[in-house]
Parts: sequence; C-alpha cells; structure tokens
Amino acid sequence: MKSLKICFTGIGSIARRHIRNLRTVCRGRGIELRVDAVRRSEWADRKDDELQLGRVYTSYEEMDSEYDVVFITNPTEYHIETLKNIMKYGRNFFIEKPVSSVSQIEEAVKLRLKKDAVYYVACPLRYNAVIQYLKENVDFGKVISIRSISSSYLPEWRPGTDYRQTYSASRRLGGGVSIDLIHEWDYLTFLIGMPQKIFYLYGKKSALEIDSEDYAIYMAEYEDKIVELHLDYFGRKTIRQVMILTDEDTVCGDLVNNRIEFMKTGEIIDFHERRDDYQIRELEHFLDMIEGRAKSDSDIGHAVEVLKLTQGRIEVEK
Repeated sequence: MKSLKICFTGIGSIARRHIRNLRTVCRGRGIELRVDAVRRSEWADRKDDELQLGRVYTSYEEMDSEYDVVFITNPTEYHIETLKNIMKYGRNFFIEKPVSSVSQIEEAVKLRLKKDAVYYVACPLRYNAVIQYLKENVDFGKVISIRSISSSYLPEWRPGTDYRQTYSASRRLGGGVSIDLIHEWDYLTFLIGMPQKIFYLYGKKSALEIDSEDYAIYMAEYEDKIVELHLDYFGRKTIRQVMILTDEDTVCGDLVNNRIEFMKTGEIIDFHERRDDYQIRELEHFLDMIEGRAKSDSDIGHAVEVLKLTQGRIEVEK
C-alpha cells in the first residue's frame, strides 16, 4: 500500500487521536495519507491545522469520492444511520465501539454489507500490553475464576466538559456504564469466549445527574469457570483490573498502571505503556486486515453479540 485515502465522520476527541496515530503508523510504513471529513456545517470552516484535513463535507450528499477507509466516529446513536448513508463511499470501515445503541441492535443485524469489505468495530483494550500478555501466557483451560472491575468517576472523564451534557449521561444517546465500558466484555470474550449463562444487575444508585445506569454487575458461567464483572461511574479512585485465579497462583492485571502481579510468587511485570501505544497497535492490525495480512477478529456480527452480552443476553450457538 503506497497511499491511503480516509474519511472521518465526526471529528471529536477519539477521531483526533486516530488521525494523529494514523499519521505515525503511515510514516512508519511509508504510506502517503490523505484525511477528509464529514462535519456539521457550523464546524466546517473551523481551522484545525494540526489535523491537516483535506476536503470537509457538511453532508453525505456532497461526497463524490471513494475512500479506502471510512472511520465512523460520531455518537453511538448515529452509527447505523451513518453506515447506511456512507456505505457506497467506502471500501472498508472502522467503527467506534459500540457498533450501535442497544435500541438499534436489530438494525445492526440486518445491515446489508458490501462483499470483500472489512467492517471492524474498535476494541482497543485487546491491544493493551496487559491483555496481550495474559492472552499469550495464561493457560485459560486451568483458570477457575476471573474477577474484573472498571470503576471511575464520570464527572472526571472529560476535563472541561459538563458530564451532564455528554452522551454517557443519556440512555437515549447510547450512554450508560454497561455500554460505555463494553471494553471489559470485549476483552473477556477475547480471552475466554462467550459464557453459557449470565446474570445481570443494573441501575442507578449514585447522586450523579444522569438518566443512564451508573452500575452494572454480572455473574457469568462457563463450562469450567466463573466470571464476575463490576462496572460503575461513581468510583472516586479509578480502578481497571482483571484478576485471574488458577490452582497455582492469582494473577492480577492492572490496566491503569500497566502491570501484572503474580500474587503468590510476588513476581511483578511493568509495561510502561501509554494509551497511544495500544491504540497504535490496533491501527496497525486494522491496516494488516485491509491489506489481507490478518483476519477481522471484531466484525459487526461479533460486536453485536458482545453488545447483547452487556444487556445480559446470550444468543449465540454453543
């Protein structure tokens, strides 16, 4: 691949990160990168010199060019509508998680997809050094139990932004902790597959001014192991950990501090990694997919099943 022509739908914080990281990846691969965007009309003339945007469209009707990749990075509620509108302009698609809102799951299932196109739904925590190490070095056939937690304080997620005005605060816009923190179920299914049974509690217990759920708790049963997962918006100290219990040791993966501790032996592995490191690895993997060197391991079908799982639903063949 000598050049890459990309269009972004929505230029929020995650799109900006992807653009910055894509430039790094493409420089390393000797790829000439062009980035266009679809933006709301009030943002069309905004000067974003650091983004180095080419054409900026204010509607899909203005588009007259085909792109190697379309990045769908607007709010979750608009993913399916956007995909339908922009399908003919893209050869491959990178869709931010989750693939759709819960109310649109059936629409996502019925999408008519282009043959030979890659449809990839983002799952960056899979590429975190902690998760990659666990995937490669733990014999999950010998794991008895897994306990996972993601606890943090929603008002501190986006400094300078009123959390009450974000999509996270609105169930209608695809917010709620079970959806926002879909990463946990994605990396758990990446490590050990889909459960056979699931029990799900959710609701709102804190004083946060939101109409979405601020906690979700799951118990999932596999043939040979049990999984416990806790998600919340109200933890004042950020915790993101996965604890793996085996006959021989208890292995604790800390995704905030990027370290693994073997609690019985006392061994500690530090990875000294930044967020951009694993997001760059994800983009590298995606480019390998569209070049035919890797298979899509997070397509729309899989993403829909993980989304159902966040709602306590299991509807896959065993």
